Amino acid sequence: MRKILLPTLIFLIFVTDANAQKWTDAEFRRANTAANASYLTNEEKNVVMYMNLIRIDGEKFYYTFLEDYINNYNAKVKQYRNYNELRITRNNSYYTSLLKHLRGIKNLPVFYPDDKLTALSRSHAQDLNRNNLDTHESSNGDKFSTRLSKYFPNRAMSENIDFGYSNSLDIVCHLLLDCGVPSLGHRFNLLDQKYKLNTVGVSIQPHPSYSWCAVIDFVAQPAYYTNH
Repeated sequence: MRKILLPTLIFLIFVTDANAQKWTDAEFRRANTAANASYLTNEEKNVVMYMNLIRIDGEKFYYTFLEDYINNYNAKVKQYRNYNELRITRNNSYYTSLLKHLRGIKNLPVFYPDDKLTALSRSHAQDLNRNNLDTHESSNGDKFSTRLSKYFPNRAMSENIDFGYSNSLDIVCHLLLDCGVPSLGHRFNLLDQKYKLNTVGVSIQPHPSYSWCAVIDFVAQPAYYTNH
């Protein structure tokens, strides 16, 4: 993760009953800004929705959807001999620090998807797949800021890339916990307030080494752009 500062409720079928009871219909509607984005798959739409639910009520997300993710993750890795190393414990420093960060997150501006930005995310995810890469740089050496600035000049921008997951909740929670990333750069992109990031592109693609990769690009657009 790098940061550059430049001069219809169909989604409810993807939500567990228990969590649906803890979130209001109004919150889901507000979060589901990608509902009509025909250029996104259902999982990509839900990536946007889950990122927005975090911004609407961070602490509630911590105790609902993040709990689901951790419980499911721990159940999956229980089969491995190094389970005690792989599992996410309640005293995991990334888990405990996340609650501190999410307690102050309430009713932040939500992210809106963009077709051009998504095309850039998809192009990079396909490049990573085609060339078996795991980097923000393109196979031709372009940095992510170079790719994005061609279409979004003079904007604050950032990029998250996740490997190993194709499920939207897994992708978002993995980036939110940001285990093993001391800078917590992926987490802070999702919780951004400083750079006013409000527009996103999302693409989930196959990957030869990690099975899946997800590229999420963020850009700060004028307020009128995201509300038209």
